[in-house]
Amino acid sequence: MQDAIWEYTPNCRIPDNKPMPEGIYRYAAIVTYDGRDYCGFQKQRHSPSIQSELEKALSFVADETIVVSCAGRTDTGVHASYQVIHFDSSAERNARNWIMGCNSQLPDSVSLVWADRVDPTFHARFSALARTYRYVLISQKTRPAILSSGITWVQDEINMSAIQSACPSLLGEQDFSAFRASGCQSISPYRNVHAAGVYRSGELIVFEITANAFVLHMVRNIVGSLLEIGLKRRDPEWISLLLKHKDRCRSAPTAPPNGLYLVYVGYPSKYGLPDIPKGPLFLGSEINGDN
Repeated sequence: MQDAIWEYTPNCRIPDNKPMPEGIYRYAAIVTYDGRDYCGFQKQRHSPSIQSELEKALSFVADETIVVSCAGRTDTGVHASYQVIHFDSSAERNARNWIMGCNSQLPDSVSLVWADRVDPTFHARFSALARTYRYVLISQKTRPAILSSGITWVQDEINMSAIQSACPSLLGEQDFSAFRASGCQSISPYRNVHAAGVYRSGELIVFEITANAFVLHMVRNIVGSLLEIGLKRRDPEWISLLLKHKDRCRSAPTAPPNGLYLVYVGYPSKYGLPDIPKGPLFLGSEINGDN
């Protein structure tokens, strides 16, 4: 056992041939949150974060200090209907204990919707195969009063067919420097986009994108440029040109964070994470093939 323990640190990647230390268990949870009052997922000294709220609540239930790791570090003001976390603990709690106990300690803007013990090799970030984001817009003359912090308002009419024509240019593995924020710490600007498209849900316009991973502000920067096309200021071919030039200065300003949601993270089936209809809830579960 000593050979397995020496390299273990909480929440680390556990190789297939290495067991967890005796008495330590790996748990996973799915979290939903309204990000408007937080500096993002990652814990910060100067501002409230989703991570700090989760760790306080989970530590209360476990009666020991808990540190969590997540599938994606959402930015300030960004929401999630399917954020995945994992954590290690010596506490033996069942799914109901974790969910009910943790939610009793969380603010109304954060909630666990699923939790359970998982295989020790599961890692919220490194086991993920893909992430899906949705960006929600409304196009109307007057400012919306309801859900104003959860959607982005555009006054002018949006040409959805023009945006849809631009979306295929985003597909495949390519350099996304044109949509990469200057503070990005990723070694490579290359990402593989599996799907991208736009559709309506009632009066709302939804842009959805799935990729293996994303560089910093990638979705919001893409949406900002797609809006230029949808507002007829640019042609659909502009996206291809931006990708070709690999220059962030040539693309449009970053879209606001309030319309962005992390709605799904895909994992190998062996880990047993549940399929939950993509959010946010006000879109309904019937859109885009959801059950």
